[in-house]
Amino acid sequence: MRRLAIAVTIVCAAASAAQAASNWEIDPAHTSAHFAVKHLMVSTVRGTMGAITGTAVLDAADITKSSVQATIDVAGIDTREPKRDAHLKGPDFFDVAKFPTITFKSKTVKPVAADKFTITGDLTIRGVTKEVTLDVDGTPTPLNDPFGKVRIGGSARTRINRQDFGVNFSKTMDNGGLVVGNDVDVTIDIELVKTGQ
Repeated sequence: MRRLAIAVTIVCAAASAAQAASNWEIDPAHTSAHFAVKHLMVSTVRGTMGAITGTAVLDAADITKSSVQATIDVAGIDTREPKRDAHLKGPDFFDVAKFPTITFKSKTVKPVAADKFTITGDLTIRGVTKEVTLDVDGTPTPLNDPFGKVRIGGSARTRINRQDFGVNFSKTMDNGGLVVGNDVDVTIDIELVKTGQ
């Protein structure tokens, strides 16, 4: 009888864990990546990347066991200036012919405050992988949309040095200032749809 009770306890614990962890897909139609970088050290150029796809596992019982991985289409980069976009897609910057995507794969998720988290993971640009940390604001609870799907979302921010990823374009002005700044502020607005409903 004792063995049966232990077995039932284990099964219930496993079922509870299975219910706590849920699978999600990034909704590309409602997800976007934005970047901002200094131009001539006097103004800020802003743009968006292409479509974002990926998956996440969310563990409601223990958020630290959650994970996310995403892929960004670099060929879709848009700064509202075709010549600049073509330059950014070329060898001086992202070299999309050789490296068409940017990827992120989380390693740790840590709660910071109510609905605030940090996600640390590997970011790969131009074949170079570096660890970065995202500051994330998330929606508190999943929401049911009018079409029977469950959604959750948030916003993630980080700052990277483009030179760390081999984006080495370094033309300077007469005063020594950079034509394009090294620090790039990145914001990702993300919406996830629950799968396996």
